[in-house]
Amino acid sequence: MQTLIDRFIGYATIDTQSNPDSLTTPSTGKQRNLARKLAEELQRIGMQEASIDDKAFVMATLPSNVSHEVPVIGFISHFDTSPDFTAENVQPKIISNYDGKDIVLNAEKNIVLSPDYFEDLLQYKGQTLITTDGLTLLGADDKAGITEIVAAMEYLINHPEIKHGKIRVAFSPDEEIGRGAHSFDVAKFGADWAYTIDGGPVGELEYESFNAAAADISITGKSVHPGSAKNKMVNASRIAAQLIQSIPENEVPEHTEGREGFYHLTEMSGDVEQAKLQFIIRDHDEDKFQARKAFMVQLCNQLNKQYSGAVSVEIKDQYYNMRKKIESVFHVVDLAEKAMKSLGIKPIIKPIRGGTDGSILSFKGLPCPNIFAGGHNFHGKYEYVPVESMQKAVEVIVKIAELTAER
Repeated sequence: MQTLIDRFIGYATIDTQSNPDSLTTPSTGKQRNLARKLAEELQRIGMQEASIDDKAFVMATLPSNVSHEVPVIGFISHFDTSPDFTAENVQPKIISNYDGKDIVLNAEKNIVLSPDYFEDLLQYKGQTLITTDGLTLLGADDKAGITEIVAAMEYLINHPEIKHGKIRVAFSPDEEIGRGAHSFDVAKFGADWAYTIDGGPVGELEYESFNAAAADISITGKSVHPGSAKNKMVNASRIAAQLIQSIPENEVPEHTEGREGFYHLTEMSGDVEQAKLQFIIRDHDEDKFQARKAFMVQLCNQLNKQYSGAVSVEIKDQYYNMRKKIESVFHVVDLAEKAMKSLGIKPIIKPIRGGTDGSILSFKGLPCPNIFAGGHNFHGKYEYVPVESMQKAVEVIVKIAELTAER
């Protein structure tokens, strides 16, 4: 357990926040700091072919220790952290033998991680939690996944009696901004299938994701002195407000669940002369996804008729529901489910209300379901991960490798 804690904290304290406004890969140079550390560590524990490329993708190989032919499997996690909340100077806190009560993350600012609000905490009574200090995110998304993959590979190296085929591992940048996997070299990776270790609580096993798009809307107004503005002024911010109010009020993240899609306003700015809106559009169903994009275009067209072409919209697809690519190779999901059940873990199979690198990789020819990494409350100051959950993820990775060699 202490090795897991030390390894995770060593990763978490390195700032690797990605930047959606950057046009490079990786989007921030500081992501390379952890990438270099990981490449060196993989080599040190005995992995072969450890490499880091010009886009900061890290890959390595654990050779097969069986004589018969075995499919090549892979395990993948991302090292960037979300730009949604600060990740500078992460100072994790260790809560041993958690007593089920409030955890004071920061007394000075009265920031408390409470089971009264975060009920999941109560299932971890008696366990060891790693939390934030209330001032930053933690980075368990997805440094917990990286920790677990490295620990599993080290365990297999130190226990050659466990039989396995060739295993490839990869750590990637810019997952949080939906771009890293677009540059992932599937041919170089060379796996028949893979698993992203990037989910939440113990047991999560996901092979469905949203279809996703981003809508960037620009509104051009006309500024006139308000004292003489009648029939002359065009207020860009008021048009933006009108568009926002036209979104169905129950089709937003705070009113949807399960496979229900949504429109989500992520950013807005404006004045009389110019306004900008950014939305993300999500739906698990492909037809509904297309209808949502069409509805957004229709709203903008209606406003253009009213305001003489003041509105422009650009919609870009980001990723698609990976179920479409995994259904034909469903044994990769069955294998992970069998691994969990053999360890006494109840699989929680449900659609992701989001996406992972696996969404993009599955459409690039690498079927890639998602497995739990153990964390909770990602992308904010209340993020935490139970160390026992990380241990279970390590066990699942090892068991998948073992079961693949038996097939």
